[in-house]
Amino acid sequence: MGFAGRIARAFIDSKLTPLVVITSVLLGAAAIILLPREEEPQIKVPMLDVLVAMPGSTAKEVEERATRPMEKLLWEIPGVEYIYSTSRPGESLAIVRFKVGEDVEKSLVKLNQKLQSNFDRIPHGVSSPLIKPKSIDDVPILALTFHSAQYDHLTLRRLVTQVDDAVKQVPLVAETTIIGGAKRQLRVLLDPSRLASRNLSATEIGPMLIQANRQTVAGGLTSNNREVLVETGGFLSTAQDAGNVVVGVFEGKPVYLREVAEIKDGAEEPSQCVFFGTGMAKATNAEEQPAVTLSIAKRPGANAISVAHQVLKKIEALKGHTIPNSVEIAITRNYGETVAEKSNELLLHMGIAVVGVSLLILLTLGWRESGIVAIAIPSTLALTLLVFYLYGYTLNRITLFALIFSIGILVDDAIVVVENIVRHFHLPQNKGRNWSLIAVEAVNEVGNPTILATFAVIAAVLPMGFVGGLMGPYMRPIPVGSGAAMFFSLAIAFIVTPWVPFASCVGVKSIPP
Repeated sequence: MGFAGRIARAFIDSKLTPLVVITSVLLGAAAIILLPREEEPQIKVPMLDVLVAMPGSTAKEVEERATRPMEKLLWEIPGVEYIYSTSRPGESLAIVRFKVGEDVEKSLVKLNQKLQSNFDRIPHGVSSPLIKPKSIDDVPILALTFHSAQYDHLTLRRLVTQVDDAVKQVPLVAETTIIGGAKRQLRVLLDPSRLASRNLSATEIGPMLIQANRQTVAGGLTSNNREVLVETGGFLSTAQDAGNVVVGVFEGKPVYLREVAEIKDGAEEPSQCVFFGTGMAKATNAEEQPAVTLSIAKRPGANAISVAHQVLKKIEALKGHTIPNSVEIAITRNYGETVAEKSNELLLHMGIAVVGVSLLILLTLGWRESGIVAIAIPSTLALTLLVFYLYGYTLNRITLFALIFSIGILVDDAIVVVENIVRHFHLPQNKGRNWSLIAVEAVNEVGNPTILATFAVIAAVLPMGFVGGLMGPYMRPIPVGSGAAMFFSLAIAFIVTPWVPFASCVGVKSIPP
C-alpha cells in the first residue's frame, strides 16, 4: 500500500480526525484576529539620509571635497545597493539605500561606525555628518485637521502641540508630524540709529542674547541628608525678559535691549499654511478657516486598524478640556478605516468563493461530496492563515489574494479523492464490503497521481518567491500562501476526505449487497 493509503487507513476511523478539523478552524480564526491588518505588505528597505554642511562653498566645491569622498566611503559598507547624492551650495545630501530585507537597526549601526571611524578624513570646513533613517512605515496612517473660525494659526499650533504630546503616549505610535500653523517667535528688530548713538553694533547683540538666554547648574547645598541644586540664569520667555537684557554700557549706564530694538512676541514668518474649507463653503462664499494637520505613523508590524482606533479614542478623551469646543476636527485621512474595509471585503469574497465552489460540487456530484469540500476548504485556509501568522506576514491585499487564488486549485485534491471514493462505493464487486476498506483502497489508487499533481502546482508558483528587488517581498506571500495551501489541501484530502463519508455512515459497517 502506498503513502496515501497508509495515511487514510490511520485516520479514517481515528477519533483524532475531527479534532484535526476543529483545531485547524480554530487556529485559522485566531490567526485572523491576531494578524495585523494593512493595505500593503511590509517591505524592509533601509534608507538613510547623510547630510553634511560646507558653508560658503559652491556646489562644485561641495561635490569635489565632500560628496565624492563620502560616496567612496559609503560604498565600502556591506549591504549597500544604491547611493543617490545631491550637491548644492553649502551642503551635500547622500541617500544610502541598502538591499531589500536588510535590518534597519543593523544598517544604521554599520553606517555610523563607518563614518565615526573616518572622522579624521573630514576636510576643513565640512561639518560632522547628520544621519536620518527613513522607512516605508513613516507614511502616515491617520491625518487629523484641527480648524476653527475663532483661533489663528499661532493658537492652533500651540493647541495641536499639546494634543501631539498626548497622542505620542498611545502604544505603537511611531512618528507624529505637525503641518501648518505658526510657531511662537521673539523677534528683535534693531534700530541702527539707536545702536550708533550708544556705540553698539549688531554683531555685539547676538552674543549678549545667547549669554542671557542660558541656564546652568552652579552647584548644590547638602544638609540634613538633602541636596538642593542651585541653578543660575534663566531662559527668556517673554518680550519683557528679552527687553531687560543688558547689551552694553554707555556713559557709565547700562544699555538695555529695549532701548535699541523693538521686540515683538508673536508668530514666526509663515513657511507653510493650512486652511480648511469645503465645497459648500466655496459655493456660499464662506471664508476658509485656519487649520493645522497632525499626521500619525505607526510602528512596523503594528495593526493599522487598532492604532487608528486608539488614537481617535484618545482624541475623543481630550475634547472639552485640552481641545476647546470651538475647535473642530476633520479626519482627512484614515488608513485604518480603508484597511478594515478592504480586508473585510476580501474576506467576504473569500467566503463567497467557498460557498460557490461548494454549491457547484453539490450540483455536479451530490450533497455529501459538497459537504466534504465545504469542510476541506476552510480547514486548508485556516492552516494557511496560521502559516502567515507564524511567518510574520500581515493580512493585506497580497496575502488575501494568495488565499483567493488558492481556492480554485486547492479543491482539486479533495474532489479527486472523494470522486474516486464514490466511484468505488458503487462498484458491483464492493457490495457487502467494509466502508473503511473501500475508502482506503480508493485513496491509495489516486494517491500518487494526486501527490504529483499537487507538487507540480507548487513548483509552478515557487519561482515567484525568488524574485529580487522591491517586488520580491511584495510578491513573496503569493508562493508562500499558495504553496502552503496546496500542501495542506493534500494532507486534508488524505486525512479528512476519506473520514467524512465514513463518519456519515456511523453504525453501517458495510455496503448493502
